[in-house]
Amino acid sequence: MASLPRRRSQGPTKETEGMSRPVRIAPSLLSADFAFLAQEARSVTDGGADLLHFDVMDNHYVPNLTVGPLVCAALKPHAMVPIDVHLMVRPVDALIESFAQAGASLITFHPEASDHVHRSIQLIKAKGCKAGLVLNPATPLSVLDHVLGDLDLVLIMSVNPGFGGQAFIPSALPKIRALRALIDSSGLPIEIEVDGGVKPDNAFELGAAGADILVAGSAVFGAADRAGAIRAIRERAEEGARQRGA
Repeated sequence: MASLPRRRSQGPTKETEGMSRPVRIAPSLLSADFAFLAQEARSVTDGGADLLHFDVMDNHYVPNLTVGPLVCAALKPHAMVPIDVHLMVRPVDALIESFAQAGASLITFHPEASDHVHRSIQLIKAKGCKAGLVLNPATPLSVLDHVLGDLDLVLIMSVNPGFGGQAFIPSALPKIRALRALIDSSGLPIEIEVDGGVKPDNAFELGAAGADILVAGSAVFGAADRAGAIRAIRERAEEGARQRGA
């Protein structure tokens, strides 16, 4: 399916100036109990999740091995919300096609893992999915220079990819702020997603920095009250977003 040309935003209006968009929460299934994956997915979607984050690792680009498109396809009927596929694999193009067929709504990949980044982005969009690039902690924003207008989303990694349960890297915050400024100045409707070490304690700072989507694994699946954990992360992030927009 061919993608439609983007319409440049006209910037904030009198009615929208100072207002912030709702922050969406994407629980990471990497922290779920894989013996009960369908039930785990329903537990967080019933608890208010906006997306399901699906981490795909190949033991090549990252030192871990997780799941493939067959699991995504099996999970799709139980998801109830869009599936956000994060490809930590090299090469990426063959799996882009497979995950699009398996039911992904949004596919992100790392620029280091593609020989032709623009071509991979266009492949995602041609398959009817939203497209995003993932920036590792040491990957500079300059990789976006010639493809920003083709993206729906940029995912900032606030840990090094490969394992769940890692501690948040604070240097992600100025990077998110710089990306927010870049996107706002472009007038393009691109969302910022943040993945790694997200929890209620840092959600305020992430919202204030400009994040639109927060990926949370152990902070949600490790909580006795998963709906409460999702709500706490969202509320704190939206408090930060309101402060930024004030």
